[in-house]
Amino acid sequence: MKKKTYILLHDIRSVFNVGAIFRTADALGITKIYLSGFSPTPLDRFGNVRKDFAKVSLGAEKTMLWEYIASPFELVDELKSRETQIVAVEQDEKSVDYKKVIVKKSTLFIFGGEVDGVDKELLKKADVIAEIPMLGKKESLNVAVSAGVVLFRWLDV
Repeated sequence: MKKKTYILLHDIRSVFNVGAIFRTADALGITKIYLSGFSPTPLDRFGNVRKDFAKVSLGAEKTMLWEYIASPFELVDELKSRETQIVAVEQDEKSVDYKKVIVKKSTLFIFGGEVDGVDKELLKKADVIAEIPMLGKKESLNVAVSAGVVLFRWLDV
């Protein structure tokens, strides 16, 4: 069975960040993107295509399989029951350098909000918490940039 790769975007406020991650996911051949919390979807609440989303994703919203889910916790539990590795990208006392993470099986990659990061309860469910070391004065990268950095490294592209 081919390994599957999933992305969970939970509570990411910016439509531009989510759209950019869709474009990166398409480039990497990600199996599916899950959106939860207040993360924007490619469609507005009336089911119409969001032009601001499409402008950033450049059509990736049409080629990527995606789904809005009510509970990210149920998704994580379901995927774990199918032996899917859960990797959260976050700065945490338990995090490891992202360069030390090896993806060998089906994996769910979790990214969280721009200010508060990945929900603490989701972090508890992760098999690995990975962070990108920061050398400058800023504490973190933009979430869409972080997704591009770690995913291209982990997925051997």
